[in-house]
Amino acid sequence: MALNSTAEIIEDIKQGKMVILMDDEDRENEGDIIMAAEHVTPEAINFMVKHARGLVCLPMTAERCQRLNLPLMVDLNKAQFSTNFTVSIEAAEGVTTGISAADRATTILAAVAKDAQAKDIVQPGHIFPLIAKEGGVLNRAGHTEAGVDLARLAGCEPAAVIVEVLNDDGSMARRPQLEAFAAEHDIKIGTIADLIEYRNLNETTIKKVSSCQLPTQYGEFELHTFKDVIDNQLHFALKKGDIQAEEPTLVRVHLHNTLSDLLGSTR
Repeated sequence: MALNSTAEIIEDIKQGKMVILMDDEDRENEGDIIMAAEHVTPEAINFMVKHARGLVCLPMTAERCQRLNLPLMVDLNKAQFSTNFTVSIEAAEGVTTGISAADRATTILAAVAKDAQAKDIVQPGHIFPLIAKEGGVLNRAGHTEAGVDLARLAGCEPAAVIVEVLNDDGSMARRPQLEAFAAEHDIKIGTIADLIEYRNLNETTIKKVSSCQLPTQYGEFELHTFKDVIDNQLHFALKKGDIQAEEPTLVRVHLHNTLSDLLGSTR
C-alpha cells in the first residue's frame, strides 16, 4: 500500500479528520491515530476507543501545559522513550463521571481552547496530557511531537488527540495491520520520518535575532547573531566588507574554544 504524503495528511488534519502516523521500526514501531484537538468530537473519541483501543492522550506545547498549571506525572521519568506525561485532567464543568466519549471530548476542548486557564480543568481525570518537546519532531521523533506539529502545520491550535492502534487480540498493530486498518476505515496513513523530511524542506530553523557593528583591531566588522529554534543554541557570524550574492565569498567556520579564544592558550 502506498503511503500518503505529509501534505495530504496535513490537509486532512485541517479538515478535522483523523490520520495514522507510524514511527520507525527501531523505535516504538507503532502507529497512532492523530487528529487536531480543536476538532475532536464524541464520535471521534468513541471511534478511537472502539477501534484503536489504545490510551487516549492529549499532546500539547509546554507553554500551554504551564498555563494550565499541569505538573509532570513523575519527577524522575524512567520510561523507555521519556514520554512527558502530566497528571491526568478533567473539565471543571460540563462533565459527569468524565469517562464517556462525550465527557472526554468536553475535557479536551476545555484544555485546548484559545483562552483556556488552569481553572477550566481539574485533576485527576480521564484525559492524559503529554508535553511536546520544543522543536517538535526535529527534536524528538515521537507521536507526541508529531501530533502537535501536524496541528500547527494545519493552522490549528498546536494540540492533538492521539491513540495507539492495537489489533483485535490486543497486540500492537504493525505496518501491515496499520495499512489494512487505514484502508478499512478510509484514513490516510504516513510516517514520522516523512514529517521530519517535510519540515526540513519547508521550514527555516535558524533565525537572525540581532546585528551590531563590532570595532576590532583588525577593522570594523558586522556581528550577526542567529538562533537555532530547535535547541536554542546561538551562532555568530562576523562579516567584513561588501558581499555580493553572485560572487564567491571566503568563509571560515570557527569552533568555539574558551581557552584559545579568551585566554590565548595554545593547548
